[in-house]
Amino acid sequence: MSQVTLIKSLSHIIIQILSFHRVTTNDSYSTLAAMSLNYAAALSKYPDKGVLGLAEIFETDNIVTQKSKQLAALVRSSSKIVFLTGAGISTASGIPDFRGPKGVWTLEEMGVKPDVNIDFQTAIPTLTHFAISEICRIRDKSCYVVSQNVDNLHMRSGLDKEKLSEVHGNIFTEKCPSCGREFERGKPSESIGMKKTGNLCTARKLRNIRCRGKLVDTVLDWEDPLPFDELSESERRCSEADLCVVLGTTLQIQPTGNMPLKTKRGGGKIAIVNLQKTRIDSSADIVINAKCDEVMKVICDELSLTIPSVPHPPCEGLRMVKECFRPEPPKFRVKRVKVDKDLGVVKTEEGFGDSASDIVKVKQE
Repeated sequence: MSQVTLIKSLSHIIIQILSFHRVTTNDSYSTLAAMSLNYAAALSKYPDKGVLGLAEIFETDNIVTQKSKQLAALVRSSSKIVFLTGAGISTASGIPDFRGPKGVWTLEEMGVKPDVNIDFQTAIPTLTHFAISEICRIRDKSCYVVSQNVDNLHMRSGLDKEKLSEVHGNIFTEKCPSCGREFERGKPSESIGMKKTGNLCTARKLRNIRCRGKLVDTVLDWEDPLPFDELSESERRCSEADLCVVLGTTLQIQPTGNMPLKTKRGGGKIAIVNLQKTRIDSSADIVINAKCDEVMKVICDELSLTIPSVPHPPCEGLRMVKECFRPEPPKFRVKRVKVDKDLGVVKTEEGFGDSASDIVKVKQE
């Protein structure tokens, strides 16, 4: 083979390699963009999406201001607060809701193709996101957020992940099944349904050994079980709270929809801010039919809080945002029976054990 022929052959091979790389890179980018722009379409088919297209209710400005000031007084006087948020707090950023008059699933039910081309990666947190973040920063451990959203806007607003349970996952978060740690990524996940992402856990275990667990995405598909850690912590926080503020959700998805009632049963109060009726309006102490941003603006003014407006930049690569999270196991009341053969005496001791199997233990002395 002549030198000229060899050079031509090598050039042809190089061009093919570059072309293949360009095609696969573009395909990968398209997949990534599709996941970012149309999360709803990535979910499995599911017939029962709840009540769709409920009419929106707009109370007058005077009533909204009056009720918002009442809610601000409750926030000021409460010792433990939980904010429970839904898709309605993100609509101001351009991300559509699901069950509103123009919601994604409402339009699908009408046979209209939803226009949901919103890039999660460039979406900006709303005033409500920033207000919640600032209130939680001031109140520290006495404030907690339970979110049904997957858009990462709570964390982009500066909210500490340790004060946040994302019960439906986060499209920018991966989790290690081995150690429970969570990592934020700079780009949306290309999958949902807790599938492996191809990344490995970089956390260190005992003796400084790297975990290397296979990370999975955290966004739930229909009928995926809620993550135990997030669910148990959310229920505990709601049970202990003396105020649960519901923002931008009709509370149709269970078990999250019943969490405010845990606050009520514990002697606390419920406040609901939503443009549509919810299934627990009758149990709430305050119901405000208005946009969340309008209400949170009044609350922050009443509390003399300055609302931030600069979002945190997306992280580069993977960044650990949550250490291993394992709540204490429940304590069961146990009864231990001691039998003395010689004296024929039966002694009963009551206390608390770590498992239901400890309820009765018999020891012969």
